[in-house]
Amino acid sequence: MPSEISRRIKQSGRVLLKGSPTASAKREVPAITLEEVAEAKEFFPLEKFFIFGHARSGTTLLTRLVRVHNKVHCNYQAHFFTRYPTLESLVDDESIGLWLARRSNRWNQGRDLSPLVLRATSDFIMERDAHSAGKGDPGCLVGDKSPNSLLDGEAVHRLVKVYPDARLIFIVRDGRDALISHRFQAFIDNPQSLSKEDLRIRDNFSQEPEQFYTGQRSLFTEKSLRRGAQGWMRNVTETDLAAKERLADRYHHLRYEDLLDDPQCEMIDVWRFLGVDTDDPTIKDALDTELALNPDAEWQRKKAGDIAGALEKGKSGSWRELLTTRDKEIYWEEAGNALKAWGYVEQ
Repeated sequence: MPSEISRRIKQSGRVLLKGSPTASAKREVPAITLEEVAEAKEFFPLEKFFIFGHARSGTTLLTRLVRVHNKVHCNYQAHFFTRYPTLESLVDDESIGLWLARRSNRWNQGRDLSPLVLRATSDFIMERDAHSAGKGDPGCLVGDKSPNSLLDGEAVHRLVKVYPDARLIFIVRDGRDALISHRFQAFIDNPQSLSKEDLRIRDNFSQEPEQFYTGQRSLFTEKSLRRGAQGWMRNVTETDLAAKERLADRYHHLRYEDLLDDPQCEMIDVWRFLGVDTDDPTIKDALDTELALNPDAEWQRKKAGDIAGALEKGKSGSWRELLTTRDKEIYWEEAGNALKAWGYVEQ
C-alpha cells in the first residue's frame, strides 16, 4: 500500500511538471519479407485468400458459394485490413515497435518482429476456423470476406504488407443496386444511425411504399445519394487499380450480376483462380442448394417485415424501378464513368 501511494504521488508530480501524458506516437510498420513469409508458412501452411467488395455487393453470397468446395473455407468479416482499427493497430504504437525490435530481445534475431506478429495472428484466427470446419488438411485454402468500402484501395496496400503471397477476389455490383440495398439495410438494421430527414423518409416509406416502389418518390436525400455514388465509384476504381498493381495474377474480379446469371461458370473460374480441383460432380448440386437459400432476406423479414417484405433480396436491376428520374441523373453525374467501365448502362 505505501508503495502504491508513493507511485501515485510521483505520477501526479510528473503531470504537474510536464502535463497530461499524450497518446503514444504511431509508426510505419515494416512490410513482411519473403523470408518471413516462408517462416510463417512452416507453422501455418494453408494458402490464404481474401474477398473484398463494396458494401451490399454480394460478398456474402460469394463467400457462401466459394466454401461449398470441400477444399475451401471462408468466414466473415475479421476486417484485418478493411476497417479501423485494422490488424496493424496491434503493433503500430511506437513503444510496441521498440519492444519488438529491441536489440536485447534475443527472440527477434535482430529484426523487428512486427510483421510476423501480424501474420501469425491472422493466420491463427483463420486456420483455427478452417480446422473446426474440417478443412485444415494440406491442399485446403482459407479466406476472409470483409467489405472494403471504408478503406477502398488502402485496404489492398495493407493486405499486401502482410500477405504478399495471398490471392484477392473482388466482387463488383451495379452501384445503384448496391446503394438501394444499403439503404434498406439501414432502414431495417440501423435506424438509430439515420438523420431526422432519413427517418422521415423511412416513416413515409413504411406508410406509403407504392410511391417509392414506382419511382415517384425518392428514398434518398440528394446529399446522401451523391455521397453514395461517390463512395461506390472511389471503391471500385481504387480497389481494382491497387489490386492490379500490387497483386497482378493473384487478383481476380467478377460482377455480381454475372454470378447470378451463370453461377456455375463464375464459381468454376473462382475455384480455378484459387487453384483447387473443379471436377467433382457433386459441386453443381451443392451450388444449387446454396443458391436456393437467402438467410439475409429471412432475417430482415423477421426484423422489419413492413419494410423488407416487398423488396426481393439480391435482385439485379431494382434501381430501375426504385430510383426516381432525378435520382438516376444524379447517380450518373457522379459515377457514370465507373459504371461504364464495369459494363453498366445509363438507363
